[in-house]
Amino acid sequence: MPRYRIHQLHQNADTSLSFLIVPFFDMLCFSTFLALAIYWRKKPEFHRRLILIASCGLTAAAFGRFPFSDAVLSRFFYVGVDLLILLGMARDLIVIRRVHQVYVYALPLLIIGQASAIFISIHKAPFWMKIAHAILG
Repeated sequence: MPRYRIHQLHQNADTSLSFLIVPFFDMLCFSTFLALAIYWRKKPEFHRRLILIASCGLTAAAFGRFPFSDAVLSRFFYVGVDLLILLGMARDLIVIRRVHQVYVYALPLLIIGQASAIFISIHKAPFWMKIAHAILG
């Protein structure tokens, strides 16, 4: 899509290229959590939560397409993903009376990564712009 926006729609190349880090980060997160879930498939307590986190990560694109009228609000689509994961944590609190360690480690790392991806996208970090230009040619 960034290539299409640049060449066919003649949109600003920097904006399209800088945002490319967000879907790449989403793919990295999904594949990481899915790989960990496969690795721990014999431990259902870990496997179940890792699959949930990986699945919630797939909803980032859906939350990003919500029609926000405010440009500032449109940058906070990862909050929806994190709220879904928080629902899983709430379920653990209700059922087993504690938050499972998968959530304790995964959610803060995920939030840091999400914030980094948005920051790099907004500020058009030079190192990422070089990578994005190399990817799209």
